[in-house]
Amino acid sequence: MKTYKNLFQEVYQFDRLHWAYTQARRGKRDRAEVLRFEQNLEGELIQLQNELIWGMYTTSPYRVFWVYEPKKRTVAALPFRDRVVQHSLASVMEPIWEPRFIHHSYACRPGRGMHAGADQAQQWLREVKREHGRVYVLKADIAKYFPSIDHQVLLGMLSERIACDRTMGLAADIVDSWHPGLPIGNLTSQLWANVYLHELDSFVKQQLGVRRYIRYMDDWLIVHHDKAHLHGLRRVLEEWLWDRLRLRLNNKTQIFPVAARRGRALDFLGYRMWCTHRRLRGDSVKRMERRLKDLQQGYSEGLIELSDVRQRLASWVGHASHADSFRIRQKLFSAASFRR
Repeated sequence: MKTYKNLFQEVYQFDRLHWAYTQARRGKRDRAEVLRFEQNLEGELIQLQNELIWGMYTTSPYRVFWVYEPKKRTVAALPFRDRVVQHSLASVMEPIWEPRFIHHSYACRPGRGMHAGADQAQQWLREVKREHGRVYVLKADIAKYFPSIDHQVLLGMLSERIACDRTMGLAADIVDSWHPGLPIGNLTSQLWANVYLHELDSFVKQQLGVRRYIRYMDDWLIVHHDKAHLHGLRRVLEEWLWDRLRLRLNNKTQIFPVAARRGRALDFLGYRMWCTHRRLRGDSVKRMERRLKDLQQGYSEGLIELSDVRQRLASWVGHASHADSFRIRQKLFSAASFRR
């Protein structure tokens, strides 16, 4: 197994820290803490560089808050300077694992994403239906995934590839700055959560020989024509997940037929999918209805401009366009009126 040494000097390299600052500020340039950092940009970056070189850097306290969409969850946010460090560290670590991730892991990876994952899942539904006349899905996700990530198991995985004590020391400082598990808001958490479940990917693909397996962070599924075969896989995987990763599947994990009649839709990555078509989830439409009302009110009060409205709607329209949603979009937007 190849290991990587002398990585830490890349983490504190000034040009990389400056690049990390540009990444950390994306979409947040008008925030007060970013503006304060920019007022003395060179000095702030040199200060971070010196703290890293002399072993004085430690992760700052978190700001904790709740988000309610798509579901209620706790998010922890670090000060801007710590996010700069994490961008720098992640940029050094990601190239080590990215080539090793399986093709059908779609979360937080370049060239992947929700839409590509949904397209692949539906393609497999169609293939199995065409070849066998029926299609079943084992759809699973991990119970409380981020809080359940075991620090020692994760650091052991990282150390298998990274033979640089100072880089591992920085990683351990970030990992141990939050309990239990990893905080959702950290950039490094997204990378390390993929590293953690890469063990599952490898076991499913290499040891079990599963062909149609796809994962988006802690949501994953297997498509097959034999229901009994999927039940056998579920038993094996539940035992392996606990023994190797100290993880459990949540109670929403199910095995079911996907069919328009005497079956159900596959609810995955924001869509309800059948072999023949795809629709938006109902909660996605309801969220857009609420968002439209908020935008209409903001525009009528002069708080936002039409260009802002278009920008804020663009991502949802892009998401909706990957489903059979023309009538829903027409209904939503024809009823929306923006007046001052």
